[in-house]
Amino acid sequence: MIIKRFLHELLDRVEPGMRERLEKLPKDNLNAVGVDPYGYDPKSLLEVAPIALFLFNHYFRCEVFGLEHVPGTGRALLAGNHSGQIPIDGMMTGTAILKLHPQPRVVRGMVDRWVASLPFISTRYRRWGQVIGDPKICEGLLNRDEMVFVFPEGMPGVSKLFSERYQLKRFGTGFVRLAIKTQSPIIPFAVVGAEEQAPAMFKLKTLGKKLGLPALPIILPQLIPLPLPVKYRIFFGEPIAPPPLKYLDDKEATDEVVQQSRKVIQSMIAEGLSIRQGWFS
Repeated sequence: MIIKRFLHELLDRVEPGMRERLEKLPKDNLNAVGVDPYGYDPKSLLEVAPIALFLFNHYFRCEVFGLEHVPGTGRALLAGNHSGQIPIDGMMTGTAILKLHPQPRVVRGMVDRWVASLPFISTRYRRWGQVIGDPKICEGLLNRDEMVFVFPEGMPGVSKLFSERYQLKRFGTGFVRLAIKTQSPIIPFAVVGAEEQAPAMFKLKTLGKKLGLPALPIILPQLIPLPLPVKYRIFFGEPIAPPPLKYLDDKEATDEVVQQSRKVIQSMIAEGLSIRQGWFS
């Protein structure tokens, strides 16, 4: 009770009114003990919400555009660019919806499989609504009318070198197949700012694999392992309707939606870059 009261007071200090928004989160998919089949527990958000909101409001000073394109209910795939070495861009995008949307909801993020091997963190991720990036799990969530994050660039996106910033990597097609199979709209989004939070000059792949990581980035100019306090701008685009189910195995139809999504995301990145004056403004 003492810890819970402390978390309540901390959240009230960081974001007055947020506790009431958390209490309004949908509970339709929870079992008798308040947890869903994938381990998500809304009450656990009290642990991470104060940190996420501090980062959103004060550290990255996030601006949000196009939030009206995000549905308040029903299934949807949020598909966007990925960068910054650590998935703070996903956290800030999810926080934008939780904090600002007229109908707050939790976006279910898909994390890389190696995260499941991390002690403590893997358990907390599940409690906060994150799941292993498995198509079957994603399909199950969508069929339960959840909203799910997908990053079509995959790990090559989040681990881009500084010299590759804002250059989208190749998109996989799995997210479009999931959209078609579950008839979920694709909500494209773009984050501008995260590319500069941890500039990776080069990567040590062999050492990274020995440590259980995809690669070990060498990040400069940080002297301590914290992201730079860059300014984030988050853009949401108009929903892209998936083709009918009969096109599930139609490569041409799938590729067309992949390219459409990529084009929209790249245009939002260009818009974000055009209105900023520097990394921190």
